[in-house]
Amino acid sequence: MIRYTLTCADGHQFESWFQSADAFDGLAMRGLLSCAQCGGGGVKKALMAPRVTTQDHAPAEPDVAPVPAQAQRARLSEPANKTEEMLRAMRDHLARNSTYVGGRFAAEAREMHLHETEARMIHGEAAPDEARALIEEGIPIMPLPFIPPDKTN
Repeated sequence: MIRYTLTCADGHQFESWFQSADAFDGLAMRGLLSCAQCGGGGVKKALMAPRVTTQDHAPAEPDVAPVPAQAQRARLSEPANKTEEMLRAMRDHLARNSTYVGGRFAAEAREMHLHETEARMIHGEAAPDEARALIEEGIPIMPLPFIPPDKTN
């Protein structure tokens, strides 16, 4: 495993772990990396100072990246910025007011659109081709900007 400090096109800096340098390169070439703060693309490795340890001298401090001043003031359970606060509010609203339907999302959305079942708020998963078909049929859907709480570990 390897940890990289990364930056997005908007200048946000964050860290992420990768299985190997090749794994990072492969994800980056396919455009599968996004910013942990804004979700934007253009993610690149930031300049990092190597951590070198000799047998005679152990590191004086743990191998941890510096924490931004804003994050030092906040507890880990508190949102670090306005974006995190808004995403948390959306996630909480979803948990309180929506039903998770898993892989049946496309079928459930279609049944509600055709008035075959009562309309209600749902969330779940759909393959890209299923989502495209729903949009082409005029069924209003949208991707979530986060992983639903019931799908995180």
